[in-house]
Amino acid sequence: MAPDKRPDHLVRVVSKDGVFRGAAALTTGLVKAICEMQQTDLTATVALGRLLSGGALLSSLLKADQRLALLIEGNGPLQRLSVEADAQGRLRGKVAQPLVGLSPKDGCFDVAGAVGKAGFLHVTKDLGLKQPYQSMVQLQTSEIAEDLAWYLSHSEQVPSSLGLGVELDKAGQVAMAGGFLVQALPGGEDDQVEALIAKLRQLPPTTTLLRQGLAPLDILGTIFGEVDFRVQQNQPLTFHCPCSRQQIARMLHGLGRNELTALLQEQEQVEVTCEYCRQLYRFSRAEMEQVIAMLAKT
Repeated sequence: MAPDKRPDHLVRVVSKDGVFRGAAALTTGLVKAICEMQQTDLTATVALGRLLSGGALLSSLLKADQRLALLIEGNGPLQRLSVEADAQGRLRGKVAQPLVGLSPKDGCFDVAGAVGKAGFLHVTKDLGLKQPYQSMVQLQTSEIAEDLAWYLSHSEQVPSSLGLGVELDKAGQVAMAGGFLVQALPGGEDDQVEALIAKLRQLPPTTTLLRQGLAPLDILGTIFGEVDFRVQQNQPLTFHCPCSRQQIARMLHGLGRNELTALLQEQEQVEVTCEYCRQLYRFSRAEMEQVIAMLAKT
């Protein structure tokens, strides 16, 4: 299977009667690039790819300069999965343990086993207020899509359905990735909601839709069927890591005088690698001594 070369993007729509809203995303290039940075094995690639696609979909609910962070902590070998996204469609992600070594289960990658059946989904939103919004829910299936839907339906009180998919080629490379999100808004009739639920139950797996070559707008058209909708957003999705030398220097400053002094006793320079993009930052002994001297004056 040839990798999907279409540009990553997200489409957000709302039904013309205001009863439903939805989003669909193609994330193949994004997932491939980030998983290569994280050096994930096959199962970890599928797990992180699902959370990245979910983060892209949830970013469609943000406005202006708002941002969100998703963190899954489970008792499986992956330990922690993290994704950050903003309203401009910029994302980054990481995994604590990229090599889980789990064999497929019933012909499928054992994402639930890699995440762990016990754990939590943490959601943090920077909405431009004094304090970020934080929420935590227990993992329901550890398959990621259902856990994100549970959070939206029970923590944010918006009935939601998500489909996420990552498919690998014979060489273990990301061939396609993406997903969809559909939400029922207040004011809809029960029969309208039930009809859409029935349609979602009949929908093929997300990887099947992507394999058929459906673009995000096509996926939403398939889901909504005869329900008229209008496109509110069509946005590129890109990798973005805001790390910088100045940011890392502030982090080192925060370690304190004693810990920095101990580091210099062990090595001639301090090296810090960004956990997201793998950029290496080096600080010479002279630079670190300046930081320590500044801390001594405070």
